[in-house]
Amino acid sequence: MTRDFLIIGGGIAGISAAARLSHLGTVTLLEAEDHFAHHASGRSAALFEPNYGLPPVVALSQASDHWLREANGGVLSPRGFMLVAGPEEEVDFRADASDLGLDPIGLDAAQAMVPVLNPATVAFAAHASHAWDIDTDRLLQDFAREARGNGAELLTRSRVTAIRREAGFWQVETAAGAHEGRMIVNAAGPWADEVAAMAGIAPIGFTPLRRSMARIPAPAGHDTRGWPLLMGVRESWYAKPDAGALIVSPSEQDPSHPHDAWPDDMVLAEGLARYEAMVSAPVTRLLASWAGLRTFAPDRVLVIGPDPAEPGFFWLAGQGGYGFQTSAAASRLVADLVGGGVPELDPATVSALSPARFR
Repeated sequence: MTRDFLIIGGGIAGISAAARLSHLGTVTLLEAEDHFAHHASGRSAALFEPNYGLPPVVALSQASDHWLREANGGVLSPRGFMLVAGPEEEVDFRADASDLGLDPIGLDAAQAMVPVLNPATVAFAAHASHAWDIDTDRLLQDFAREARGNGAELLTRSRVTAIRREAGFWQVETAAGAHEGRMIVNAAGPWADEVAAMAGIAPIGFTPLRRSMARIPAPAGHDTRGWPLLMGVRESWYAKPDAGALIVSPSEQDPSHPHDAWPDDMVLAEGLARYEAMVSAPVTRLLASWAGLRTFAPDRVLVIGPDPAEPGFFWLAGQGGYGFQTSAAASRLVADLVGGGVPELDPATVSALSPARFR
């Protein structure tokens, strides 16, 4: 059976696109792993910070705000955002606070929110309430439910092994069988260039960047549920409350290759040391550790649109660390462009996201 849309990739990009495109035609989504959101989407920090990223990314995030807050009851809950810095980091601190829209606060106010901040090492702090936790599982399930409700097939264990163009249709071979479609939507994350190459499409030049994470017990037995996300200047580390514990990341951006990523123990230790330098409670053990790949285009802006050389091949890739927080507007843009509607985003942003910028 010929489908209108074959979506390759079952992370937040692919699942949200399936939901939107299911209103326009028949959809089959192909995910290589045993379950959806196995790679980057399943290892996200799950924070909505609408001022984070370059202008086209911010535009997508801000355009996603209403959906994330209201659709299906909303998936956001208050978190807040705090930047901390040592005495020698004032210049970077003020630049970061300005870029992120944070208000400087005194150390007493900062410690009232995060009691483990070390007054001997933290010289500057800034805070804002405009950051929210995203219930990522619920968001994925909402989009999946919408897609299935419109007849979409969402298939796992369907790793793509070959793609060819034949008589005006895409023939896609997978480990679980063959599929035929009128359009391919490439939402394959770190594998996006590999999928393009299989289809005979010129690659964009995506780079997967590894980021490691550690889950540690609540520092000094504190209740972390009301703490904001903490970040060091120039995103040198961050820490975020998570189910009564704390996730700490060194925020590294080490170039990698598409694979099931794992953490670098030395990099993780260095990041934990940067976090420990700002708090009074040492890290005594890890509850868990993992890593994910944040995949970026050369200009670090998402790529959304038909390939200029082959309009039947649609790019939806390069989400970097912004996949969940941009998903509502990004998937809406996919449907607008595919369906021939007028995008809700302004033309300059649509152009900045288009793959035509690389051709």
